[in-house]
Amino acid sequence: MRRLLIAVFLVSASAIAYEILLMRVLSIVHWHHFAWMIISLALLGYGASGTFIALARKFLEARFEAAFAASALLFSISMVLCLALGQRLPFNALEVIWDPWQFLYLAELYLLFMLPFFFAATCIGLAFTARRETSDRIYFSDLLGAGLGAALVIAALFLLQPQRAAIGLAALPLAASVLLVSVPRTRGARGRAALALLQFAWLLGLLYALPEDRIGLRISEFKGLNQALAAVDSRVLDERSGPLGLLTVVESPRVPFRHAPGLSFTTRFLPPDQLGVFTDAESLSAITAFDGNLAALGYLADVTVALPYQLLEQPRVLVLGAGAGSDVLLALYHGAEQVDAVELNPQMVDLLRGPFAGYAGHLYEHERVTLFAGEARGFVARHDERYDLVQLSLLDSLAVSGSGVQALGESYLYTVEAMARFLARLEPGGLLAITRWLKVPPRDSLKLAATLIEAMRGAGIAEPGRRLLLMRNWNTVTLLAKNGDFTESEIALAREFARQRSFDMAWYPAMPAGEANHFNRLDRPWVYEGIAKLLGSGAGAFVDSYKFNIAPATDDRPYFFDYFKWRVLPELWQLRKRGGAGLIEWGYLVLLATLAQAVVAGVLLIVLPLAVAPRAWPSGTGWKMGSYFFLLGLAFLFVEMAFIQKFILFLSHPLYSVAVVLAGFLVFAGFGSAASGWIARRFGRHPTVTVRAATAGVAVLVLLYLGLLPPLFQSMMGLGDTARILISLALIAPLAFCMGMPFPTGLRLLAEEAPGFIPWAWGINGFASVISAALATLLAIEFGFAVVLLLALLFYGLAAMVITQSASAFIWGPSRHR
Repeated sequence: MRRLLIAVFLVSASAIAYEILLMRVLSIVHWHHFAWMIISLALLGYGASGTFIALARKFLEARFEAAFAASALLFSISMVLCLALGQRLPFNALEVIWDPWQFLYLAELYLLFMLPFFFAATCIGLAFTARRETSDRIYFSDLLGAGLGAALVIAALFLLQPQRAAIGLAALPLAASVLLVSVPRTRGARGRAALALLQFAWLLGLLYALPEDRIGLRISEFKGLNQALAAVDSRVLDERSGPLGLLTVVESPRVPFRHAPGLSFTTRFLPPDQLGVFTDAESLSAITAFDGNLAALGYLADVTVALPYQLLEQPRVLVLGAGAGSDVLLALYHGAEQVDAVELNPQMVDLLRGPFAGYAGHLYEHERVTLFAGEARGFVARHDERYDLVQLSLLDSLAVSGSGVQALGESYLYTVEAMARFLARLEPGGLLAITRWLKVPPRDSLKLAATLIEAMRGAGIAEPGRRLLLMRNWNTVTLLAKNGDFTESEIALAREFARQRSFDMAWYPAMPAGEANHFNRLDRPWVYEGIAKLLGSGAGAFVDSYKFNIAPATDDRPYFFDYFKWRVLPELWQLRKRGGAGLIEWGYLVLLATLAQAVVAGVLLIVLPLAVAPRAWPSGTGWKMGSYFFLLGLAFLFVEMAFIQKFILFLSHPLYSVAVVLAGFLVFAGFGSAASGWIARRFGRHPTVTVRAATAGVAVLVLLYLGLLPPLFQSMMGLGDTARILISLALIAPLAFCMGMPFPTGLRLLAEEAPGFIPWAWGINGFASVISAALATLLAIEFGFAVVLLLALLFYGLAAMVITQSASAFIWGPSRHR
């Protein structure tokens, strides 16, 4: 039994680690929102395995150890093989709007990456079915392994490239296969050791001998890195991989980088030589050659982001998202007294302080620059200093912003609560300066203005329009929010700065409509008209009637880049082949396609086989207990997905949130599973008592956290990484403990009354989980995390009602009541 529990632990650890690893791989190869597709297809593999076990139960149970060992071995092989094959499918997410074949390729990708999880889930499902009398111990090993695997993959990503890490993780199911493989008694441990050596020799050979081009990441040709490398003589100078991103430094001497967003067409200056730094093959920062001579950076006087420096003298500046240092150079050029620069990715800092320090003029060691490694909102919460200028500029690329790729990406930097925090860090008369790419028709700019207006009104400012100033050129918009009203002299300085550089003023207090839209002409002064309406009494009606979603983003719905409205989809769809493809948030469509494919695949692989399979359980058990496990699958994943997305704010990055939240929920749910078995053996309680008590605990904790988490996060975001991880786990622990009880309790009931239904329960639960991964994300975008959590409580309540009815329908012997 001990070998089985260890093998289950190893398979579960590698499965969850591989799941998180695939999120990183698809973030690099395609984009971040594919993370939720990975969760969905992983769970589809779990559901399909239940169908397979149910249909071949007698055969597999008779050969349990061999079947487990074979599944673990296939899991190990498919981890590497599917990763390589998946990158050879001609799927291009940017073409889904006009090429129907891309949905077919997406389905192929979906099913291909399902295979490793199918083999992993077959191992776990076989253990539940063949050793059902110890289901609580198996469930504990399953969840404990999965939880620790989530932490393991973060460490692996610090040491290895993602594709190499996949090969390293393949060692875990190999070890599980060795543990369970049948070896003749005469050879015993010696034979098992010999087999292990052979398998691990194969793995090491694969790890170190496989050519890089066979396992290397095949990045989308439409991502910025591949476009840069298409230039003659361009080359990669350095590449660093970590959990926060793959950084690639590119030199292009023949077609030099000229990264100066918002640069005026009338400028007389060119940027110096630059190196491009791409994060996950897309978001571009530029390391600018700097020899200490600020006078050589004259182009920095002619960019839209220089606007706040026309209104301030020798300001103390906070740069959020310093990247490769462009905004730091800007601040130094304009005479900033002190620059505090905050950068999330420590590997970016290492580049600027390490191999490229000399090229960048030791920018981050400058006497007026202090560098902080951390997340922007966490820094603001942790430090009480006030600044004359807080600057937040272009944290994404123009290509990404214009493609709709970010529609599903959470951003806690552009919410009402974030704006309120940033404004609170301003000195009297200080400025918050935010620069975004200009989209036409306007989306980013109006949503940002709406968010700032809401934050100001929340702070008791009756006339926010007197504190706003907005200027644009052909591709960027810079919005200033002041701690105080703009004066006539400041407005005059801003207007003159714009006139000299052919920039357009889009808003300032008492601005006449005729002044908008002079140099970079649109068919109408959309930005000016939009802000005027957002400041007027009919702001709500304007937001509702606007063709894009420009409602302010909040911490409960942090989808700033979601501009999608259902009612406009037919109109946009008609325009997709006439230049209107960029108006469609295609990331949203991919999520919808993922949900549809999950439903279809789940019906074909789980529901239909269940409908036609011979019944090996009492009449009425199927639909009742099937409903029970279906509701548990929805409820557990709804809570888990909401917490993953909500804890991004507290833990600073999506990958950290996935790892910590999954680890916490799975480990402590495992303890809850073990506790449910102990309670049943020690006290002999009726199973419905355990489920009702656990459901009540979940309800109390979720309702408590709905009110507690926002202020708690705000007060503790300034703590260090270790403290925040420990606090996260402490918050998750009691909730996960309660959530871990209903599933094994239902399995114990089935083991006594309908053991033939156990693999179906496993599959049905997996099917529900498949749907809920994508569905929870859609609901969070549309209605917020609070609604997702409340729906989870409803599902848990219904599950408790169902199992109460199911248990009462069984015939209970006297011994079962003790």
